[in-house]
Amino acid sequence: MTKTIRQLIAAAVLALPMAGALAAGGGAHLDKAPIDIKDTESLQRGAQMFTNYCLSCHSANAMRWNRLQDIGLSEQQIKDNILPPGAKIGDPMKVAMTPADAKAWFGAMPPDLSVIARSRGADYVYSYLRSFYKDPTRETGWNNLVFDKAAMPHVFFEWQGEQVLKHEKGADGHEVAKLELVKAGTLTKLENGKANTAEYDKRMADLTNYMVFMGEPSQVKRHQLGYIVLLFLIVVMLPLAYLLKKEYWRDVH
Repeated sequence: MTKTIRQLIAAAVLALPMAGALAAGGGAHLDKAPIDIKDTESLQRGAQMFTNYCLSCHSANAMRWNRLQDIGLSEQQIKDNILPPGAKIGDPMKVAMTPADAKAWFGAMPPDLSVIARSRGADYVYSYLRSFYKDPTRETGWNNLVFDKAAMPHVFFEWQGEQVLKHEKGADGHEVAKLELVKAGTLTKLENGKANTAEYDKRMADLTNYMVFMGEPSQVKRHQLGYIVLLFLIVVMLPLAYLLKKEYWRDVH
């Protein structure tokens, strides 16, 4: 009984960081992330964006450069196109920014992103990347609808353009916060007063897709192995079990 209670307490303690992370995101609506970890081209585009933009401030210490071979890149392609100068193919994805610079610029070291998609969910990451808006009260000039008062600046603002926060009354009479694109970026358009963000959304979907893969690089192989095991059970073990059942009950009937 005592052992069971201890296990329950330990599980609750481990769950606290997860609960805090989810609570920090607020109650904003989350859009469904179009995730497909079998799409190697999407994963490769996402990996390129992650290394070019995210690794400047965030680390991914649980992910090694050579694991990018799991998404169809050869070791030479990784070295030529993605691996930063001075890094080795077997090294973890370390942050380029020093702790001293991080404290001076953001007040604290930005979090490691190795398992961010697993801890907060793909929908959270995808919605967060698309929910920055101009806010002159913030030091960076930006805020986020999904994570209020986020310290992170909008690193993709040139692609997305500028959004502003507006409050409208919903069908039930309650006030609803919405984002409106007021200045188009290189990957967005304003057509007859309506925003076309399809290309930017596609880029953020690629980045989210890669971050989902990074949280568990072996999941594609694990799924494939699972299908092989199920096929073995159906094709081999099921007929054997049926024949054994007939042999066992033959004398009874």
